[in-house]
Amino acid sequence: MIFRQFQDKVVRAYAPVAGAGPAAEVPVAASFPIGVDRPDSVAVSPDLLRAVYATPEFVACVDERGAEAWRFELGPALPRPGGLVACAYALDGATVWVYAPDAMARGAGPDRWLALDAGTGRIVAAAELPTAGQGASQFAHPDGVHVLLDVAEGQDGACLYRGRLEGGRIEVDEYDWSDRTMVALSPDGRHFMTVEHGQDDAAFHAYPDGSVVARVSVEALGHDPGDAFVEWIGGYVDPATAVVTVVGEDEDEEEEWFRRYLVSPHTGAVLAPLDTPSRDVYDIEPLGDGTWLTTEGGRVRRHAR
Repeated sequence: MIFRQFQDKVVRAYAPVAGAGPAAEVPVAASFPIGVDRPDSVAVSPDLLRAVYATPEFVACVDERGAEAWRFELGPALPRPGGLVACAYALDGATVWVYAPDAMARGAGPDRWLALDAGTGRIVAAAELPTAGQGASQFAHPDGVHVLLDVAEGQDGACLYRGRLEGGRIEVDEYDWSDRTMVALSPDGRHFMTVEHGQDDAAFHAYPDGSVVARVSVEALGHDPGDAFVEWIGGYVDPATAVVTVVGEDEDEEEEWFRRYLVSPHTGAVLAPLDTPSRDVYDIEPLGDGTWLTTEGGRVRRHAR
């Protein structure tokens, strides 16, 4: 798995290797200077030779020198676009998947899901989506064929799609709910994790049908749902262990707090609290192999149970 960070117009990629000791620092594997201060999203190719970044008006591909290999124009954006473009590489690096929130970013739908040739930026296939999304997350399935797309529609919830390339088009299947946000895909691809839109619980689903295998509520984690909620962050430490995060606020101190827990994605059982150093609630990246990453003092570190 490639972990990436963006700061000071540079995309930094980290490629953790097996065998690292507890709290071992993960070195930067590749860096890519880009030409904008705040891209909507960034992604790094599996071979670490190129990166792509998205803005409301285009997606661009650069090498380690920052030289632009190609640019795909999405069209003029509104002065204050309300949606974020999402880009991601396929596992084999041959395709760049792009979600374009045209309804919010350009004021005219439909939203688009695009598959671009990673070498040239040309369209391989495209699909129209009946959404007015504010942003999206994409998850490449380990089968190397499917990609999962979670489109966030603000107060209207979220829509989850499963897509694959088929005969010059994107074959799209939609899951039949709009009240759950996808958070992570298991390392073996057999399950995925969602958080309820009202943030009352986390659920774990069988792939591909989406049936609920286990559910973990705020109460099950030892908190009052009136005082705490499940955050849209977490993932699979390994196929049998997942991280669920609860956030609340100390009324006396008026400070927000968060707690992380290890749970079973197969039974919903709470296994143990997870006390790990990190800079904020979102600073954790479970890798699926029994380890996870956090950032300490600007350095990425790998941790194990």
